[in-house]
Amino acid sequence: MKKLMVLYSSVVMLAAASTAMAVPVTGVSTNGWAAGVGTKEIYLEGKFHPKITLGYEHLDRDEQGKQNDIYAKYDLVGANLQAVAGVRNHVSQTHTNAYGGLIAAAPSVLGLQPYASYVKGGDFGETQLGLNFNIVAGIGVNVNYHNFMPDEGHNEHGVGVGATIKF
Repeated sequence: MKKLMVLYSSVVMLAAASTAMAVPVTGVSTNGWAAGVGTKEIYLEGKFHPKITLGYEHLDRDEQGKQNDIYAKYDLVGANLQAVAGVRNHVSQTHTNAYGGLIAAAPSVLGLQPYASYVKGGDFGETQLGLNFNIVAGIGVNVNYHNFMPDEGHNEHGVGVGATIKF
């Protein structure tokens, strides 16, 4: 019971300091779905083809406001190396910003999976380093360091936490 309380307290403290995250790293299986929530984001994605995942993410930035992200991920080397492309709105005066990038994830060991992602759009760059870990089958937690770098305005970075449900 004490371990659960320590874990819960750690998650709450991390959530208080968290920022919005880049495109999620979920490892959803073919014909599967993943839904997630963090302190400043929610997302839903589905894998409709053995190599293609489509998703939507809503972000609430400190300075840039509310952003909507529609993206596709393509498995280059299994689900451990993925190319990502998408469109995000409300990043700058153009209101829509196409982007591309890469996601690299290590194989999961004992339910722990470290990863890194980088995306670059016309008006922003975004990096994330993190760790996914499974709590029980289909439910996981994510802890990450995130850095959002818009061309206009201030960078937004910090530690984040989120939860994902796969179905």
